[in-house]
Amino acid sequence: MLSGHQDLPDGIGMARLAWTRLPTADGAGTEGAVPASPSVAGDELFAGNVESLDYEVFENYAYREEQAQRSKFWVPYYIMLKWLFSLLIGVGTGLAAIFINLAVENFSGWKYAATFAIIQHSYFVGFLVYIVFNLALVFSSVYIVTNFAPAAAGSGIPEIKGYLNGVDTHGILLFRTLVGKIFGSIGSVGGGLALGKEGPLVHTGACIASLLGQGGSAKYHLSSRWVRIFESDRDRRDLVTCGCAAGVAAAFRAPVGGVLFALEEVTSWWRSHLMWRVFFTSAVVAVVVQSAMNWCKSGKCGHFGSGGFIIWEISGGQEDYSYQELLPMTIIGVVGGLLGALFNQLTLYITKWRRTYLHKKGKRVKIFEACLISLITSTISFVLPLMRKCSPCPRLETNSGIECPRPPGTDGNFVNFYCSKDNEYNDLATIFFNTQDDAIRNLFSAKTFHEYSAQSLITFLVMFYSLAVVTFGTAVPAGQFIPGIMIGSTYGRLVGMFVVKFYKKLNVEEGTYALLGAASFLGGSMRMTVSLCVIMVEITNNLKLLPLIMLVLLISKAVGDFFNEGLYEVQAQLRGIPLLDSRPKQVMRNMSSKDACKNQKVVSLPRVSRIVDIISVLRSNKHNGFPVVDRGQNGESLVIGLILRSHLLVLLQSKADFQNSPFPCGPGILNRHNTSDFVKPASSKGKSIDDIHLTEDELGLYLDLAPFLNPSPYIVPEDMSLAKVYNLFRQLGLRHIFVVPRPSRVVGLITRQDLLLEENANNVTTELQSTSVRGQLNGKMLSGSSHLGHPLLDSVVIEE
Repeated sequence: MLSGHQDLPDGIGMARLAWTRLPTADGAGTEGAVPASPSVAGDELFAGNVESLDYEVFENYAYREEQAQRSKFWVPYYIMLKWLFSLLIGVGTGLAAIFINLAVENFSGWKYAATFAIIQHSYFVGFLVYIVFNLALVFSSVYIVTNFAPAAAGSGIPEIKGYLNGVDTHGILLFRTLVGKIFGSIGSVGGGLALGKEGPLVHTGACIASLLGQGGSAKYHLSSRWVRIFESDRDRRDLVTCGCAAGVAAAFRAPVGGVLFALEEVTSWWRSHLMWRVFFTSAVVAVVVQSAMNWCKSGKCGHFGSGGFIIWEISGGQEDYSYQELLPMTIIGVVGGLLGALFNQLTLYITKWRRTYLHKKGKRVKIFEACLISLITSTISFVLPLMRKCSPCPRLETNSGIECPRPPGTDGNFVNFYCSKDNEYNDLATIFFNTQDDAIRNLFSAKTFHEYSAQSLITFLVMFYSLAVVTFGTAVPAGQFIPGIMIGSTYGRLVGMFVVKFYKKLNVEEGTYALLGAASFLGGSMRMTVSLCVIMVEITNNLKLLPLIMLVLLISKAVGDFFNEGLYEVQAQLRGIPLLDSRPKQVMRNMSSKDACKNQKVVSLPRVSRIVDIISVLRSNKHNGFPVVDRGQNGESLVIGLILRSHLLVLLQSKADFQNSPFPCGPGILNRHNTSDFVKPASSKGKSIDDIHLTEDELGLYLDLAPFLNPSPYIVPEDMSLAKVYNLFRQLGLRHIFVVPRPSRVVGLITRQDLLLEENANNVTTELQSTSVRGQLNGKMLSGSSHLGHPLLDSVVIEE
């Protein structure tokens, strides 16, 4: 029965030599069951549409054979394709951002132009037109999301962060999600809701990267086989990381900020080669976006003016600051932390209520909710400026480039709305009757003292904050960057007005404090520091403000962390995405790996299994990985590897490897599969046990699992601390870890020198001894020689 075992790859045989005899798990009735990691059964705890990713290399026979057959030109070809795909991701994300911004700016321009043309004759008719225009755009957005792309709702950043952390949520990277994200963002942002398009752009870039990596979408017949080289989850992870950075670079025209955002906020795994490709992708995005803006300057883009792409030039503002200003700046940081933490908590409560009671009632309720919020938002933004008294235009410097008043629908300050005289403006309408990008420019603008009254800013802050809290969580694509900047810049400008009035001799700009307020709220809500600091510097083009931005960010993050977690972490937890933080919990240091899995009933499969038994195992539990056991020469149970549920489903559906004999197969039938046969498309549900249809005769056949299992999964001893297991699991991006008893014998040790293959051939040092040298000292090591305590010997023990 074991004779065929010698014909298999070395991995199976090494597994027999490396692993000790494993006893039956406590409480498990199946002979040969092995203790398993929390991840083996842990997938059952996840939500139904969430599944762990396989970032580990699955070194089965098909993988080894494919690696052996590759020519010496494959590696340069592989590297070249990676850089080519980085280029394509940058171009694709840049074009998507251009399209979204052009559409939003033109829809907003048409809306404001039509509204202000009609209110010259009737404010009530203009109000109706304004409401209908916004309602139509929001309805188109929510209808697309609810009926075509449900995964396009929200910002998508928590889901992408989960993907890069090792958790795949169904539908987040599909082609229809990409389409729904683009057109849904146009409708929701153009419809005037209190949300932004920057978060959805990050999700858009990730979708473009994933679709390119898997060769397009087979469902919609938009695929190409020649680019299907990045089929593993590891390769897709790198591409999605590039897509996330490209999205931020396209949204803010901040390529360096995009790289740091991907490093700090979304990805859990990073290396220098990936950083260069991410940086290249972000640079490509910046070139594409800048080229589009230069082309639009000729007037070919309709209502798209100098606005549309987020950049707020305030280099002409405050250039220096005094130590006396540190106190109000500290206050801005504290207020940002408090309001940001409150925002996170309120959105958590409302989203929980919405998911529990509202969204369970069906699509119509989601559509009605979004339309109702659109109606309320339009009413508030139109009626509140009517209640505000107009102010006379201030005296402006001739070279300031600012007019008073400016016509609505264009980027500029001092909007004339419901004013009795031509030389007056409505400060509240200046914020409400502009796109959010233009409103932020107005709040950040320099040389505009006394443009806003304190009453108008407080009114806008209260109303917009409330609208942002209520709008977040509706069934439309929604980002929180721009609402956060709007909220923060409002109270920041309020503090700036106080500083201007109190410190009359200082060269103080209200727009500078608006910028610091925006940074403080984002730091208090999203808890980003380095990447957000660089983004704010890039979009304002003012490096002198860097120390002040750092100050308010550090304060706001510290204050926010005192109350709750960041916005993306809270939303990921609410969506059932099991994120692994960068550090384990303190309690894990007092727990062993055996403690974490002691209550599990481990389900294992014999090497040669009957088809009917495999079907029964797959139907009776939801595990995604199964230990495979075999009998040793002495009749003892030995674990020879791990096989995934998805691989079993592929084998059952193909039926090509079924056999009549209950004995191990020979090497002649191992060439029927390659690694691409076992690849699951990104964010898809993959195959299900319900898709398998077998006859009675086929159920009585056998399947040898040895050629298809991973013969070298990661294993840990049962008394290892759970904190070390946690770090190993997260840093390597694992899905399963086997927990085993203490090994009985040491086969050898691996040091740093053994891993430097080129140097081993020429040089062996005394500090980092090679395997051959240690082999002569094996007896001394086993007898407790002091060699094991050598301070320079960093080694890995190979045990049996």
